[in-house]
Amino acid sequence: MSQVTQPAKTHRVYLLLRDRITEGLFGQNGKLPGEQALAEEHSVSRVTVRRAIDGLVADGLVEKRAGSGTYVRRPHQRVQSAIADVSNVFTHLKEMGRSTAVRMLSFDYVIPENHVREALKMETDERVQRSVRVRLVDDEPFSYLTAQVPERIGRLYSREDLARDPLLELIERSGLKASAASQEISAVLASPDVAEALDVKVGSALVSLTRTVLDNQGRGMEYLEARYRPDRYGFRMDLVRSGGNGARYWSPADRKKENQNARHAHTNRKRWNND
Repeated sequence: MSQVTQPAKTHRVYLLLRDRITEGLFGQNGKLPGEQALAEEHSVSRVTVRRAIDGLVADGLVEKRAGSGTYVRRPHQRVQSAIADVSNVFTHLKEMGRSTAVRMLSFDYVIPENHVREALKMETDERVQRSVRVRLVDDEPFSYLTAQVPERIGRLYSREDLARDPLLELIERSGLKASAASQEISAVLASPDVAEALDVKVGSALVSLTRTVLDNQGRGMEYLEARYRPDRYGFRMDLVRSGGNGARYWSPADRKKENQNARHAHTNRKRWNND
């Protein structure tokens, strides 16, 4: 077997087993299948399986017991995943800020790179307030956030404020209002600094999100570059079937309209109950 492809196969088996452990599929303190069974299941050699298990041992996920087998090291406690509603960006941003903890890594004022300056529609000599934070859920890191806002906005709050409250909430509390946002979602590999902050291996796959927030006059308010652990963060969008015959398509559900309809139905039920 090629020495070039062997590490890739080892890593693939490692990831598959790690995911099964994380999802609790082996149960609490459960026993993993034997090396031969795993080798046949994943169409690899026993050496590949053994190396993958060694990686799980090094990460503290399993332990080998002489003459008995390999067992999940501790009772399974699944970390709660954070779910983002893509169709309701601003509500999600505020709710996430309230329901998660934050670790501040840096907070300073710098000249932005050209792509950030252009996205925020700033002059060449203007500075941004740049912060780097890690968000945690159940005390486990799931996102690495680099936020940049024009200095005129950044001066409205302190490092201590940002370590305690959601950025968008701080901005709007100062009287400014976010009106629109554009965002792009893709995938990237973890760089050394991000990998260390998120407690993953360098080169691990991460979800990448870039978002630009604008006020009601089209001026830039925030440029966010976020990296998420895919095992602890997901995106959701509710859809409805729209269009006429022959031109049917999926479109985002109107949450505002749904909420209004729900309130209207509740009001009608109260009226009926009072009749």
